[in-house]
Amino acid sequence: MGKMQAINPATEELVAEYETHTPDQATEIVTEVANVWPTWRKSSFSDRAKYLNKAADLLEERATEFAELMAQEMGKPLAQGEGEVKKCAWVCRYYADNAEQFLADELIKTDAKKTKVAYRPIGTILTIMPWNFPFWQVFRQIAPNVMAGNTMVLKHASNVPGCALAIEQIMIDAGFPKNVFRTLMVPGSETENVIINPDIKGVSITGSTPAGKKVAAAAGSVLKKCVLELGGSDPYVVLADADIDEAAKKCAFSRLINSGQSCIAAKRFIVDESVYDEFLEKFVAELQKYKVGDPFESETTVGPLARVDLRDELHNQVQRSVAAGAKVVLGGEKPEGKGAFYPVTVLTDIASGNPAYSEEFFGPVAIVIKVADVTEAIEVANDTEFGLGGAVFSSDEAKAEQIASDDIESGAVFVNGFVASDPRVPFGGAKQSGYGRELGRHGIYEFVNIKAVQIS
Repeated sequence: MGKMQAINPATEELVAEYETHTPDQATEIVTEVANVWPTWRKSSFSDRAKYLNKAADLLEERATEFAELMAQEMGKPLAQGEGEVKKCAWVCRYYADNAEQFLADELIKTDAKKTKVAYRPIGTILTIMPWNFPFWQVFRQIAPNVMAGNTMVLKHASNVPGCALAIEQIMIDAGFPKNVFRTLMVPGSETENVIINPDIKGVSITGSTPAGKKVAAAAGSVLKKCVLELGGSDPYVVLADADIDEAAKKCAFSRLINSGQSCIAAKRFIVDESVYDEFLEKFVAELQKYKVGDPFESETTVGPLARVDLRDELHNQVQRSVAAGAKVVLGGEKPEGKGAFYPVTVLTDIASGNPAYSEEFFGPVAIVIKVADVTEAIEVANDTEFGLGGAVFSSDEAKAEQIASDDIESGAVFVNGFVASDPRVPFGGAKQSGYGRELGRHGIYEFVNIKAVQIS
């Protein structure tokens, strides 16, 4: 057996070591989870909801404990960790309350005596989840799938093994029957073997675009449905008639969500030249209010990046961008000493071809781009391979809504606000940001058999 290590990114100290599963052990776990599915799929919605509501209770009761675990393993500031755990309870309660209605048989009027659409579970789902929201990403998969009657196995990111095992324990403590949900302690190199295991009937991944392509290729090779929630370089468009004070605050907050390590954090700020100078000044002032530091300190609002190598990769992106002509307005210097810390950074003077124009910066680095008018703003917003989220700031809500609905090529575009996931609202991307949807009514349909039944 190998070892999986949790390293505190603020101190670079070892938190804990965990035994990994061998390939044979992983296969045995998948088999056990698949074997319980025929019984689980026949359980009632009320029984499933009872267990899921109990999981929600446990999440709320242990929010501080789990926030501390996240802070240790991936550096999330404590208050943000507690908020994440409580949001997990919300998604559990949402699907416990609504799944039966979402999956009710649907009658369709045809020439037959009776025609209906039945929504039925398909089996065991593999969910491959990232470290940046180590509880939320998992529970937004668990809640709809277990309520639909599927069973699940989790392959979590290797740097948050304690979180992965804690989630399995929550499911046990909530009373779910044995093997409805299991955590696989396997390295990324073993993931493909799990995907192609015949007992796995569907695959969901949240991660980078390259990782998503590998998962999609493996799943496609054995004709398995997959949902991909991948990278993003979200454009936040600030039009000439925007409330600049409000835009600056919301843009700063969105850029620094989870210390900048969020697929839907604002990344590129595309600003009309008539308000560019005012926005930049107020935006930088807002960013300077955030404090980088130890995630266990109450005043910290930006923790370390999740790993030192990720911090170094981010700094390399900044250096390459500067070499290509970008100007550093704030930050940009790699700190001395221990920990994966990086300062809040602002880059301007970004032209097409600059790394900052096209790459995803997964950390507290903001890219501000000046444009001549709304037409150019839309062109720049869409001039990316990504299409996950975005926002439009304008005092003309009707115009902004039209731009959000028709012009920006993303899975979610918010007007005068920052993009955030919500259990009630479908979530997912376009272009290289993936396909399929999580959350809302649409999310529970991804891994069910949408079956037509007709009586002549």
